[in-house]
Amino acid sequence: MAEPRIAMVTGSYDPITVGHMHLIRIAAGMFDKVYVTICANTEKAGGAFLPEDRVTLAKDAVEKAGLSNVEVTLNGGLVSDAAHACGAKYLVRGLRNGMDFAYEYDLAGIMKRFDPALETVFLPTDPTLACVSATYVRDLLKYGCSLEGSVPNGALTRALYRRDK
Repeated sequence: MAEPRIAMVTGSYDPITVGHMHLIRIAAGMFDKVYVTICANTEKAGGAFLPEDRVTLAKDAVEKAGLSNVEVTLNGGLVSDAAHACGAKYLVRGLRNGMDFAYEYDLAGIMKRFDPALETVFLPTDPTLACVSATYVRDLLKYGCSLEGSVPNGALTRALYRRDK
């Protein structure tokens, strides 16, 4: 019997967007098991959403999408350690544009230094979603704009938004 193909789709998910969900759906179709792993990003201070709220939002979106082979986890350490702990051999990363590619390509090289067996899989985003980012969603929230078409299944509520950031 073949070894299961296990992947991780990592990110800060601050908050989860329709672009993230597009990537997660593709990964769920490609791999036997997918871990959506919400990571602390040392480049970003604090975050607009508490880590526990990010997990709740992501779990809700995954459940509503009917993705039975996807599990949402929270990681406060190295991605390579989290991948090893869950048996993931693949990291799935989305690409919206050339700038994303340059950043993600360098990151894949860094990941190889931590775990040479960990492969990075790059997936291009749907062009209609290329402008949707967590930063964009946070700006919509900040200015009281509609979130329609930016977050999955209306999962996001203003009540979870940390206005102190």
